[in-house]
Amino acid sequence: MYDVLIIGAGISGATVARELSKYELNIAVLEKNNDVADETTKANSGIVHGGYDCKPNSLMAKYNVLGNQMYEELCKELHVAFKKNGSLVIAFNETELNHLKELYKRGKENGVKKLELLNKEEIKKIEKNISDDVIAALYCEDAGIVGPWEFTEALIDNSIENGVKVHLETMVTGIKKEEDMFIINTNNGEFKSKLVINCAGVNADLIHNLIAPKSYTILPRSGEYYVLDKKEGERVKHTVFQCPSEHGKGVLVAPTVHGNLLVGPDSVEMENRDDLSTSTKRLESIRTQGSRSIKNIDFRENIRNFSGMRSENDRGDFIVEESSVAGFYDIGGIKSPGLSSAPAIALDMVKMIGEKIKLINKEKFVTPKEHILFMKLSSEEKAELIKKNSSYGRVICRCEMITEGEIIEAIHRPLVAKTVDGIKRRVRPGTGKCQGGFCGPRVQEIISKELKIPLEKILLNKNGSYILTEETKK
Repeated sequence: MYDVLIIGAGISGATVARELSKYELNIAVLEKNNDVADETTKANSGIVHGGYDCKPNSLMAKYNVLGNQMYEELCKELHVAFKKNGSLVIAFNETELNHLKELYKRGKENGVKKLELLNKEEIKKIEKNISDDVIAALYCEDAGIVGPWEFTEALIDNSIENGVKVHLETMVTGIKKEEDMFIINTNNGEFKSKLVINCAGVNADLIHNLIAPKSYTILPRSGEYYVLDKKEGERVKHTVFQCPSEHGKGVLVAPTVHGNLLVGPDSVEMENRDDLSTSTKRLESIRTQGSRSIKNIDFRENIRNFSGMRSENDRGDFIVEESSVAGFYDIGGIKSPGLSSAPAIALDMVKMIGEKIKLINKEKFVTPKEHILFMKLSSEEKAELIKKNSSYGRVICRCEMITEGEIIEAIHRPLVAKTVDGIKRRVRPGTGKCQGGFCGPRVQEIISKELKIPLEKILLNKNGSYILTEETKK
């Protein structure tokens, strides 16, 4: 029997698992997909927000500000790329300028330290491509950018190194409580645990309702994006927002931590929680809105469009609490700024668990090792590494300059990567301009060889997404 069982391996489940792994506990994570970070977290903007947008005294405000302050050190510990690039919320008229003043006041009340209102001339000095129609901006120096899937995978890997059991392709179908024990039924059998933490994202309310009376409803909201080639990555330095509305923070234009340009998302309520389709009409609207913020964005350099599903809820704030069933906890409705807030939410969850179970610190908490980024090595270091392991001398992804050695290492991390997109999220082959057109077949061959899986069994991403069926020539 487990001490703590976590349902869901997105950013919320991963941060909680890693924090709890610092203690002498028997912990499991159940994830319905064949990899982690494969739902809302995967389709995230990667923005570490400052905390000025959240309503004062809300859980969003509390966790966003605290989480923001944790990111830089946490990413150093996990060897994950993070950049404190700052953010701008821009105003085009006096009404929006008044809103910026309200955001400034709200941010100060929330405890955001480095906030400043800028005039047009000051904005132009730091963002040369900003729209000529902008009259003012709210500048937050402490906002940043991160790779959300890499961050989540690093958290899970380090959790596994510290004893956490991760069960993929394990969908929860029922939960009941017998005395002081939860029995969790899944498609992969039965699990027992003293405590359960629900981190099921857009399905958090459905999981909650399996064991407790209904207390909230998730309202799925879709957002679509453009990802532009690195040629456009220098178009802006900061994350640029327009004034937010009741539907969210609006369309942003931002560099990614790896040098691309991201434009989006929009915000559309959806009935189907699994609908990740994109539409020409919505993308055209995003393109128009993004071009309103930043001049001369070359959308011909678009290399990918995608959509993600966010977990809006009918309470209007994050849900981080013990349910009416003792020992069952909800982390639900974690929309933006959920990525920014997750590390701080995890700390509070540890406190809650500590009220039920005596927490004993591990004497030997395993710290993660740094992964080799071949192209960041010096010429001497590259030569020495290739002498030791010739696979680092073979470039597989020409767009991102990723070597075979890096792909092999990613496959054999604590959480084994079995899919083409799983490798893509860890070490980036297929994220460049050709989107895997060149390297995709080679990545399949490497996975097949390393894991001894037939080529026709290799998946692109989720179960059923087969790439090959049979040989056409003998």
